[in-house]
Amino acid sequence: MEKRAYESVAVSSRIRLARNFMDYPFPARLLCDPHGEEQAREIVRIVSAQLVRLESFTPYDLANMSEEKCELLAEKNLISRGLIANRPISSALVSKDESISVMVNEEDHIREQYFIDGFDLTRAYERAGGIDDVISHSIPFAYDEELGYLTACPTNVGTGLRASVMLFLPAVSRRGKMRELSAVLTEKGLTVRGAFGEGSGAEGELFQISNEVTLGPSEGEILSVVEDAVKTVAQMELAERERMRKEEGVALKDRVMRSYGILTHCCRLEMGEMMQRTADLKLGVALGFFGSTQVAEAQRMREMDKLCVSVRPAGLNHLIGTKLDAEAQCVERAAYAAEAIRNMQLL
Repeated sequence: MEKRAYESVAVSSRIRLARNFMDYPFPARLLCDPHGEEQAREIVRIVSAQLVRLESFTPYDLANMSEEKCELLAEKNLISRGLIANRPISSALVSKDESISVMVNEEDHIREQYFIDGFDLTRAYERAGGIDDVISHSIPFAYDEELGYLTACPTNVGTGLRASVMLFLPAVSRRGKMRELSAVLTEKGLTVRGAFGEGSGAEGELFQISNEVTLGPSEGEILSVVEDAVKTVAQMELAERERMRKEEGVALKDRVMRSYGILTHCCRLEMGEMMQRTADLKLGVALGFFGSTQVAEAQRMREMDKLCVSVRPAGLNHLIGTKLDAEAQCVERAAYAAEAIRNMQLL
């Protein structure tokens, strides 16, 4: 089955590379060292000088950023909670289209991330590898001939590679197949997490599948294992969707249409309900309840994913231009989501 067939399941692909420079203490040590901030700034300068050779990046110095701005970047998955925790020494460089995010002085000196819509780990890896090559020209990475790249956490030693694909799995989730799926993935050295990584819940029935093992297998072997697993899971999800359609019939379509009605007419909307109702709509789009081609279905679903990110607390404050309390956010979220979904012309 071609990758295009998985477009209603695979939301995005991400490659993340963990790297450290030789002769510099790891970030945890830098935070404790009286001269650590000076060394941390030097690392930022080195990385920035190399990245400008590729394209234009926006620098974010977290020490001089508000919590609201940090939260906005975290909601977009451009920075991690770990980077925010290291605010006195951490920075991020983000490409104009936000497909590339290089975090500096998080758990490791560098966390290079490349995001791409849909299912294309190979292309994402090629792009991330190019970034890695450019940075490595500035100063040697910490590397051991037997172990590979040295990292702060032992689980990243070796290739330092995390290959992950975000999947929309409403049928597998609702039909109680997640435990079975998790067991199969664990046997393959993979893991399944929520949309925001380790410790996060599966909001909107979005799940990340990624490798757990970085030491031993090559980059190519890791990519191959993750790709094969994604194909297996996607086929499982598509089969379960068809079973849902046949077994639940009108009741399933009714649930989808009720969610459409609520999202386009409600007066207040909490984030959790926004995610669940939007998941209903996306499932309805995937099942053809709104009538569209495969390409149009994938585009509509991506628009809904972007909408959900934009109306998270920090994102909504940014859209409105002021900091709102929780109740005001529910009201504004409802109004913004209703207009956006009506503009998608699903019906």
